[in-house]
Amino acid sequence: MKRFYMTPGSCSTGIHILLEECGLVFEAWIVNLLAGDQYKKDYLAINPKGSVPALVLDDGSALTEFSAIAWWLAKTCPKRKLLPESIEGEVRVLGIMNYAVHTLHTQGFARIFTTERFSSSAAEQESVKAQGRQIIDQGFAIINRELAGRDYVVENFGIADAALFYVEFWADRTGIPLPENCLAHYRRMLTRPAVRQVLAEEGYAAVLKQDGQAG
Repeated sequence: MKRFYMTPGSCSTGIHILLEECGLVFEAWIVNLLAGDQYKKDYLAINPKGSVPALVLDDGSALTEFSAIAWWLAKTCPKRKLLPESIEGEVRVLGIMNYAVHTLHTQGFARIFTTERFSSSAAEQESVKAQGRQIIDQGFAIINRELAGRDYVVENFGIADAALFYVEFWADRTGIPLPENCLAHYRRMLTRPAVRQVLAEEGYAAVLKQDGQAG
């Protein structure tokens, strides 16, 4: 059976959603980042990068990195149409997914969530957080234009939408306002059964109630 290594409320939430959308059978293993589980010997044997998510396949091999796992799921479950058929659509999906992961997450939110990694000086940390917020605001402004007139990144829900969702979720949880099209995308995602299931399983069912999506 596949083993999915994840941390509730982290970027792995996006992969969790894709696993449920694909209807795959898997075991979920919690990696407590605050306790440093990602640096323990047993986990490093699975993912030497010391990060989540990680997906161990039936043959024992491990996939790491959000984009790689998402791409594998899309290719493995073609009936779910998590990738468009055209090369133009695939490039659009890849560009937006990687922008969410490598800019909004790694450059923006990381400066807010793990400020000490960017500066050990307490005097500089507020500046680091401010820079992170600027990156986030500018990033969502770009995504907002990309989503104009669209329900999802392309015609149907896909892997880029799962990536956008987790950074939109972080914005919601930290009180960062989302621009109009991003907010509409976030709320649309909250209506999807797989998203609702994952949020409930990860301990965030209250998010659905706060947004009026419970029922």
